[in-house]
Amino acid sequence: MSLTAPKTHFLDIADLEGDDLRHLLDAAHARKSARAGKPKGALDDDAPLAGYALAMIFEKPSTRTRLSFNMGMRQLGGETVILNHTDMQLGRGESIADTAQVLSRFADIIMLRTGPHNTLTELALDAQIPVINGLTAYSHPCQIVADLMTFEEHKGRFAGQRLAWLGDGNNVAMSFVHAAALLDFELALASPEAFSISAAEIDKARAKGAKITLCDTAQEAADGAASLITDCWVSMSDDPAETQSRVEALAPYQVTQDLMARGDDPIFMHCLPAHRDSEVTAEVIDGPRSVVFDEAENRAHAQKAILLHCLGLDKTA
Repeated sequence: MSLTAPKTHFLDIADLEGDDLRHLLDAAHARKSARAGKPKGALDDDAPLAGYALAMIFEKPSTRTRLSFNMGMRQLGGETVILNHTDMQLGRGESIADTAQVLSRFADIIMLRTGPHNTLTELALDAQIPVINGLTAYSHPCQIVADLMTFEEHKGRFAGQRLAWLGDGNNVAMSFVHAAALLDFELALASPEAFSISAAEIDKARAKGAKITLCDTAQEAADGAASLITDCWVSMSDDPAETQSRVEALAPYQVTQDLMARGDDPIFMHCLPAHRDSEVTAEVIDGPRSVVFDEAENRAHAQKAILLHCLGLDKTA
């Protein structure tokens, strides 16, 4: 039982300072470099989380989040316990507060992948150990650390660079907005009005220093961009009855080769899963400028940096 562990949650990029995010990125790069040539199941040389346990709660389907936290924790020397909410008393009406208290007695840190953001914040309020946001309908901060790391691998540091988000202003887009307030890049957003990030959120990020350009068209956003970024048009939290209207509204924002040609030798980014010839053409996502599988791999290195940050063990990472 680690009730004396630092209670440093990782709920949103917006909760961080610029130096914090920079440190997470540097730590993630270092962790990846240190694993060069190692088998996937081999421990990191320092194994700093030996004896630590991560409890992961999944209320939403997951491939990359499940794999990356599981492998990342194990490579750091720790253990994982995977919990599906339908198998827990939480799924039968036990309170979040009671669940948080119980988990705090068995684990050193918690990762929650859920829908409503207030489920996450309530868990964090009542937990006596750190809580990580593995995804909510509002934001996806772990994904963004991996995305930013991937961008730097291919395009260098962010100063003066333009990143273009095209399509649905969803939870991943929200976390990019949060990151834009902490790093020196321009974020160009192109979304149909019905699916755009709220003006209040944009104003909040701009007040913290974010350089955000709201674009009327995908073409305008792509002009001069170092990266074109998109996501599924229909996500887990969306109403299936609205699928057709969503597709029709978002169709002008499809990432095509013509759109890529407007950028500054851009890379294509997507958090996956992707639907070819929907939000992106197969030619783009399977082409030489696509870095989507680098993003997927980098989730593990990003998760390591986040785990160590939350547990106060990242001083030498």
